Amino acid sequence: MSVWFVTGASRGLGLEIVRQLLAQGEQVVATARDTSSLAHLPQSDRLLVVPLDVTDQSQAARAAVAAVESFGAIDVLVNNAGRGLLGAVEEATDVETRAVFDTNVFGLLNVTRNVLPVMRRQRRGRILNISSVLGFSAKMGWGIYAATKFAVEGLSESLRLELEPLGIQVCLVEPGLFRTDFLDPSSLRLASREFDDYAGTSGKIRTWSAAHNHAQAGDPVKAAAAIIELGTDPQPSFRLPLGADSVARIGEKLAEVTSELEATRETGLSMSYPQPAAAAR
Repeated sequence: MSVWFVTGASRGLGLEIVRQLLAQGEQVVATARDTSSLAHLPQSDRLLVVPLDVTDQSQAARAAVAAVESFGAIDVLVNNAGRGLLGAVEEATDVETRAVFDTNVFGLLNVTRNVLPVMRRQRRGRILNISSVLGFSAKMGWGIYAATKFAVEGLSESLRLELEPLGIQVCLVEPGLFRTDFLDPSSLRLASREFDDYAGTSGKIRTWSAAHNHAQAGDPVKAAAAIIELGTDPQPSFRLPLGADSVARIGEKLAEVTSELEATRETGLSMSYPQPAAAAR
């Protein structure tokens, strides 16, 4: 039996992960800003519900302490809490931009910094950072959100190297579109400003998101099962793309980057100082 610490557990993918973990007999610390939606879960001594706004450092510290006091350890951290923003980069105000970074980047760091001392003492643990296909390949209308997920990917790559010698593994999950509330107005914020010049780019994505809300192809039940398997796999992959759209777009991005690398290779390799000629014998 492992101890899982899940952020953003009040709905969507986080809630489904909690449901499946409890059904499998695991011990779960389910955290959310609003825990009222977790009240319907079956009462169990294997479930600890903790209020947690990931942007609040003191709450993150208290949540980690509560987890250890209740279950004695934290084996798997699922950094799932997130916030969306849709709009052209220029349309997003400073306040809107900082709010997304506060949750998706600084909130993830708050929780991770408070859980890592537990894992380092244990000399074991696994961190599953829920990124996005947009953290690997950005699209118009999603620039600010994608930037936060690109940050998560960079942090995760460094964390992986820093923590492996301590027995702690780090994995990235890159979901595409799943049938959760992510596109719902209750979850996804639209940039408050809307400029006519972007009507043909990000403006189209605003319309598209409303039309596709709760009509996404991805099944969150299957996604949650795959994430739990990643948390228990003895030899997990570092990246886990989820959804046909994610797999396709990552493949396209890799092909684009490979093509650009070949086109610019000679220029890139020509930047060094000339090497001195070998001395004559």
